[in-house]
Amino acid sequence: MAATDPRVVHRAVEAVWRIDSAQIIASLARIVRDVGLAEELAQDAMVIALEQWPRSGVPDDPGPWLMATAKHRAIDLLRRRGRYERKLQELGRQIEPEPPPAEPEDIGDDLLRLVFTTCHPVLPTEGRVALTLRLLGGLTTDEIARAFLVPEPTVAQRIVRAKRTLATRQVPFELPPPAALAERLSSVLEVIYLVFNEGYAATAGEHWTRPDLCAEALRLGQILAGLIPREPEVHGLVALMELQASRLRARTGPAGEAILLPDQDRRRWDRLLIRRGLEALDRAEALGGGPYTLQAAIAACHARAFGPDDTDWPRIAALYLLLGHVSPSPIVELNRAVAVGMAAGPARGLEVVDAVVSERALASYPLLPAVRGDLLAKLGRLDEARQEFERAATLTRNERERALFLDRADACRPSP
Repeated sequence: MAATDPRVVHRAVEAVWRIDSAQIIASLARIVRDVGLAEELAQDAMVIALEQWPRSGVPDDPGPWLMATAKHRAIDLLRRRGRYERKLQELGRQIEPEPPPAEPEDIGDDLLRLVFTTCHPVLPTEGRVALTLRLLGGLTTDEIARAFLVPEPTVAQRIVRAKRTLATRQVPFELPPPAALAERLSSVLEVIYLVFNEGYAATAGEHWTRPDLCAEALRLGQILAGLIPREPEVHGLVALMELQASRLRARTGPAGEAILLPDQDRRRWDRLLIRRGLEALDRAEALGGGPYTLQAAIAACHARAFGPDDTDWPRIAALYLLLGHVSPSPIVELNRAVAVGMAAGPARGLEVVDAVVSERALASYPLLPAVRGDLLAKLGRLDEARQEFERAATLTRNERERALFLDRADACRPSP
């Protein structure tokens, strides 16, 4: 191979890392039984590539090259630790000088183990999110920090603590037993949806949406759906994310301003994502479904409507009522209030909102006064509505959302 420009090599290594790092780390973790160590070995292989490829050229199959190099490093490490003989039979063909790429089902098993390990309930939620994005998403610490608007050292500490916790608590690198699968899967789905939600409606910063985070969550969800295709809620979550992601282009205006659902240009909705989301919803409902499937069914009502006036609001209100029984939450009730207000009038919607005003979980939630303000405005109680929108503006940490609430407050002021 001819020598290659180092800049080309850097771009190639970055691309391969983003695409193949999760598979490489998952395969290494099966060998060394330590997620943190597996990542270090994978990064060692990346450093070797950065050193060798400028001289030898980028291989035709860079992913398998990195995989083979990393496995050789793992084998060397095991040998130095004196466990080489004991591990020899377990490794099998993996110790050959040029091991073939793992079969898809093997990669799938390893990836699935990695998903359930990084999302283990023993970790705090922020640790699960950071570790999952780092190991499965291939994001750098800086990228994760920028996505969630926290200092980079904070993210780095979360990742280090998560790895340390997995090691000290001796969390096995394996699929959970059938009895624990539902609980563990719930944790995995929660992490993926948290990532998606942060991309769909950023909690803070200058941008109302972060499409890259939505895309990453979708990718993780689709991987999971391929790995455990008989789990209805995996398909339900994928359906929900695809249907919601279909609106991303219409959620912001030319200057990045926030555009609410009733005001969106539905011609900008992604019809391919809608079709895929409806297909995933069909699969989820055929398998049984659950809370994510119900939320996807609500999103489907919006996706099927030509405009706000064509939306089946009574069905949405009924679905939220069912969701509230299956997965009780004051936020579900707040969303139901919006649907009830559209289906039965703002006065009825306001009754539902006022029933959850005292919920402590919503004390600092900006959408509570925002929803109440919208219903009050529709009732003509403009001064009360203005106060609610102003309160919402003080609670949000997102600049685009704050501007939207202040505009709504100004619209409620009497004309001069």
